[in-house]
Amino acid sequence: MRNTICLCRSRRGISGRLLGAVLAGLGLAVVGIAAMSPAAAADARREPLKDLNGFFPFTPPATREAWEARREQVRQRVLVAEGLWPAPSKTPLNASVHGTIEVPDPLAPGGGYTVSKVAFESLPGFFVTGNLYKPMKIEGKVPGVLFSHGHHKDARLTIFPESTVRREISEGQERFERGGVSLYQSMCVQLARMGCIVWQWDMLGDSDSQQLSRDLVHGFATQRPEMNDPERFGLFSPQAESRLITAMGLQTWNSVRSLDFLLSLPEVDGDRVAMTGSSGGGTQTMLLAAVDDRLDLSFPVVMVSTSMQGGCTCENAGLLRVGTGNVELAALFAPKPQGMNTADDWTKELATKGFPDIQKVYDLVGAGDQVMLLRGEHFPHNYNAVTRSAFQTFLNRHFRLGFPEPVLEHDYQPLPPEQLTVWSDEHPAPPAADPEFERSLVTSLAADIESQVREAAATQAGVARVLRPAFETILNRPFADAGRVSWELDGKDREVGLVRMTGVLRNTTHDEEVPVAWLYPGDWNGKVVIWLDDAGCDAASISPGDEIQQLLDAGTAVVAADLYHARDAREEDGRLRQRKVENPREYAGYTYGYNDAAIVRSVHDVLSIVSFLRNTEVEGHPAPSHVGVAGFGDAAAVALAARVAAGSGIDRTAVDTAGFRFAALTDWRHPLFMPGAVRYLDVPGLIASGTGPLWIAGETAATLLPASKEQGILVHEGDEPRVVAAGWVAP
Repeated sequence: MRNTICLCRSRRGISGRLLGAVLAGLGLAVVGIAAMSPAAAADARREPLKDLNGFFPFTPPATREAWEARREQVRQRVLVAEGLWPAPSKTPLNASVHGTIEVPDPLAPGGGYTVSKVAFESLPGFFVTGNLYKPMKIEGKVPGVLFSHGHHKDARLTIFPESTVRREISEGQERFERGGVSLYQSMCVQLARMGCIVWQWDMLGDSDSQQLSRDLVHGFATQRPEMNDPERFGLFSPQAESRLITAMGLQTWNSVRSLDFLLSLPEVDGDRVAMTGSSGGGTQTMLLAAVDDRLDLSFPVVMVSTSMQGGCTCENAGLLRVGTGNVELAALFAPKPQGMNTADDWTKELATKGFPDIQKVYDLVGAGDQVMLLRGEHFPHNYNAVTRSAFQTFLNRHFRLGFPEPVLEHDYQPLPPEQLTVWSDEHPAPPAADPEFERSLVTSLAADIESQVREAAATQAGVARVLRPAFETILNRPFADAGRVSWELDGKDREVGLVRMTGVLRNTTHDEEVPVAWLYPGDWNGKVVIWLDDAGCDAASISPGDEIQQLLDAGTAVVAADLYHARDAREEDGRLRQRKVENPREYAGYTYGYNDAAIVRSVHDVLSIVSFLRNTEVEGHPAPSHVGVAGFGDAAAVALAARVAAGSGIDRTAVDTAGFRFAALTDWRHPLFMPGAVRYLDVPGLIASGTGPLWIAGETAATLLPASKEQGILVHEGDEPRVVAAGWVAP
């Protein structure tokens, strides 16, 4: 592939005349300095950041094989983003099932059903609370259903007022004045009448789940300095975000453990397990269906959409929807049975925007009859009787329960909240909204994950299984997808034995650009070093330092770059901070859940440079025989991450970390902040996850992970690291 050369401008808008004057002042002959255009060059990353209210279309791959590859990629993203790669250790549930109420009901098997109060520990000391519904008569194995609710406060315990129910009946949303007071009980009672065992549990901060408050989990708005301690931190802190520990991830973990609990019941048929929920419960349904193969049927309600993706802090997490969205997340469940619906909310266009693409995926995998859409744009955002009937009918058909269709609910007598609540004098509730419990929960979870990841990092096989796939997800661009890159010349001058050029590399595949400066010695030896440091292009565009001159004297060409994280940073309150979405709430997931971090975009810049070098001949020069990368200052972490992403595209990497650690960052808007970096063992994890020869300063043999020591990495502990690095990176 040969790319084009054309005229462009410099990164800082400096005019060709001024650049020429600068070079002339240095005694350099100026040749062909291009005129500068004041118009901004095209880089899609300059556009406003994507947020949860963006447009999230999904284009299915053309073949089943392509879809299966894409499915694994997106599924991996969900697992990493949700803190499930690796998952927390599964400790004993210690389930307490008590206070069982027998409810006579001639429509239920055995003449009634039971409602039990349940609490179990999804993590040590962290309780999941809810109600378990069972038919009184169970023969053999019966279906199990997980029912997760949305954001209605205290949903499981809510009894709606008569006026609300009468209005909903008049609008066709509900059928019964008595039973309509609780849609949550209505669903569970009907499923028990159909012979199913139903587990309905509380979302965090609702009903009996008060260890983390509703205001925290669903209403977090402002960073809490007291919760940002490096050793004992809380949710939403930079420390938690860098470890991918989020409220959303905790809710998904509760969903995983809820499935564990349901499957632990001897009467439940492990081949007939379904999950449904609306709004935030629909989000949880999609996510569990995406990552847990034990589910057999999924029915997310009022959530699948190409528009709003979930507005709550409990529905957003760093990395989750970067390059994807809820429509594709729902499609991950194919070929298993799945239903969804529309309402007079953000889902109202699903029939034409999104669902046809999900249908195409099901067709691709030969399961076109396994997915359905209930049209309900005239209904508001809820799980009404019509939608419940659609789910129950879908369940009846696919689990072969044998009831007449459509399945219709019958009236019943709801139980009052005091008969449903889990806690009592005999079963006392744990302390509510205790900051010390929050710190203990989050930091103990972080310690558990670190222990697991460190165990993986003991061997190269473990790194390949755990760390490298995680970093590949975080970095979000394999070298195979680096893109087509063209060179646009800004300025050029010659002196004896040296050609200098400035300009822009344009990645036409991804609509990105990176300003660069080149130094080509007259007796070029076919080798190139990408020199990355805090000086950016200035390292090569004006007067090279001793270490770069050393490379030039050896015949090695040098390219320097202004990386994205430095270009993107804005000064606020005396600090350099990367951009965030306009959402005023200070939650990192609203930004990093939809956009790559600035440092990740800098890694993409490096991939663009490497792709250009590997695939382009410039002014008659063949593609180089050797590409090295040297990284210093803030760019050292970028170079290490590029080594992971580029693989064999980079021949040698030389880095001086100066002891930098992502864990030391106390602001999630720091230009080097990377979601998940600390979870996967920080800079040592990046070192272990890369491939190819590495020379490194700023570290010692003791700071390297065991798997790194198998790589034969050269650790420099002497003086003049830049000079030594220059002598090593291009042998």
